[in-house]
Amino acid sequence: MARTARFSFLHKILAAIAIIAAMDRLFLEGGAGSWIGGFALAWIGALLVTRPALRRRPSLAALAIAAGFAVVLAWEPGGLGWVLFWSALSIAALMPRAGGFDDAWRWSLRLTAHGLSGPLAPVLDLVRLARLRPRHGGRSASGLAVLLALPLAMTALFVALFASANPVIAQALARLRLPAFTELLFWAMLLVLLWPSLRPTRWATRAAALLPRADIALPGIPVPTLLLSLLSFNIVFAIQNGLDLAFLWSGAALPQGVTLADYAHRGAYPLIATALLAGLFVLVALRPGSPSAADPTIRRLVVLWVAQNLLLVASSILRTLDYVAAYSLTSFRIAALAWMGLVAIGLALICWRMLAGRSAAWLINANALMAALVLGTASLADLDASAAAWNVRHAREVGGRGVGLDLCYLADTGPSSLLALASLERRPLPPQLRDRVRHVRGQVMDDLVRRQSDWRSWTWRGQYRLETARRLLGRNPPAAAPAPPGVERNCDGALRPIAAEPPSLAASPASAPAADAVANAIASSTPPLTGAPSR
Repeated sequence: MARTARFSFLHKILAAIAIIAAMDRLFLEGGAGSWIGGFALAWIGALLVTRPALRRRPSLAALAIAAGFAVVLAWEPGGLGWVLFWSALSIAALMPRAGGFDDAWRWSLRLTAHGLSGPLAPVLDLVRLARLRPRHGGRSASGLAVLLALPLAMTALFVALFASANPVIAQALARLRLPAFTELLFWAMLLVLLWPSLRPTRWATRAAALLPRADIALPGIPVPTLLLSLLSFNIVFAIQNGLDLAFLWSGAALPQGVTLADYAHRGAYPLIATALLAGLFVLVALRPGSPSAADPTIRRLVVLWVAQNLLLVASSILRTLDYVAAYSLTSFRIAALAWMGLVAIGLALICWRMLAGRSAAWLINANALMAALVLGTASLADLDASAAAWNVRHAREVGGRGVGLDLCYLADTGPSSLLALASLERRPLPPQLRDRVRHVRGQVMDDLVRRQSDWRSWTWRGQYRLETARRLLGRNPPAAAPAPPGVERNCDGALRPIAAEPPSLAASPASAPAADAVANAIASSTPPLTGAPSR
C-alpha cells in the first residue's frame, strides 16, 4: 500500500505540471533546438518514476529505443525522429496492459487508438476524480469544490474592493499577468500529449481485440486457375524484363521515336506498383498450408515470378538513378530509392514465407522491422545534406559527370548544404562562379549562425556544421563581392538588374538607354543557368 500511495495519481499530476512548466519557458520563447531531446528524456524519466510497471523488461526495451530516438532529437530535432520517439514511448506505456509484443498489425491499431483517445484521457480522469468516494469519511473532489466555492468567491470580491480603495494593492495586482489564450491552448495541447502516457485509456489496448487474426482463411483459388495465372504472369513479366535488359541495362538502340530518357524515366513508379500488386496476389492466393502452396509446380512458378519482380524493382532503381544522372539528386529521390529497396525486401520475405511455411504475423513483423530500421536510419541521417554533397561532387563545373550546379536548390536546403558549399568553395572555380558560390554559402552560413546564437534553437548538428565550415574556410570566410547600384542577386547568386518602377509621365526618356546598357552589361557577365529542375 505504501508503494502504491507513493506512485499515486497526485504524483502523475505533479510530473505533468513540471514538464508543462518547463516546456512553456522553452518552446513559447524560442525555436526548436537540441533541448527537445532533453524534454524527451525528461518525459521518459517521468514515466519511470510515476509508473513502476514500466520497469519490467518489455517496457524497458521500448523505453531504451525511445531514449535512442531522444538522443537523435538532441542531435537534430525532426518530425520523423519525433514520430518514432512517440511510437516507442507509447508502446512502452501500453505494454503492461497489452501483456507483451504480439505483432505489428495489432500494435499499429493500439497506437492509433492511443493517439485518438489522447484528448479524452484527461477529461475521463477528471470525471473519475470528481466521482471518487474517499475513504475514512473524507470529502470527494466535488464536495471539496462546493466547500471552497463560497470562501474563494467572497475573498476575490473583497480583494477587488480593496484594490479600488488602495492604490498599493491596485499596483500589486496590476503586476500580475494572467496567461494568454494561446498559452492556455499550448498547456492543453501538452497535457493531451503527456497524460495518455501517464494514464493510458483502456480503449487503446482493447482496440486490438477488434482485429481479426493475421492468418485469415480466404477462399482458395483452384489449382488449374492458379497455374494458368502464374504462367501468363511470368510470360508478361518476361517480356517487360527482356525489354529492360535490352534497352535499359545493355544500352541497345531504341526504336525510332523513342528516346532513352522517355523509356527510363517513365516507368519507375508504375513498375513499383506492379511489384506491390504481385506481392499482394501471392499473399492472398498462396497461404502457407493451402493445397496450392504445397503444389511443386506452383511453388516453382511463384519463385520465378518473385525473381522477375525483383528484377523489375532493380530496373525501377536503375531508372531513378538515370533520372538523377540526367538532373540531380534530391532528398525525395533518396527516399524513393529506399522505398524501392523495402519493396524488394518485402517481395523476398513473401516468397520465403511461402517456402518456409511462416505465419502471417511473422511476415508482418519482419516487414515492420525492416521499415523501422530504414526509418530509424533516415531520422538520424540528413537526406538533404547527402543530396547536396552528391550534387556538388558530381557537378559538371568541377569535372563530374553530372549536370550543372543548381545553386538555388542548395540555397533552399539551408544549413543542410553548408558543408557541401564550403567544400565547393575550396575547389578551383572560375571567378564568377566562385563569387556566386560565396554568396549562397554566406547566406546559408549567416542563417545558421543566427540559429546557433540562440540557445533555444541551438543544435549539436548545427554546431558541428558551423565548426567544420570554419575549419575549412577560416574563422572569417571571404564574402561575395557587393552588388553594384541598381543590381541584385538571384537565388543562385547571379547578378540581375533591379526591376524598375513603371516610368511616370514626367520621367525623362533619356534614362531608358542607360538602363538598357546596365542590363546588357550584367547579362554579358553572368553565366547562363544550367541543369534542369531538381525537384
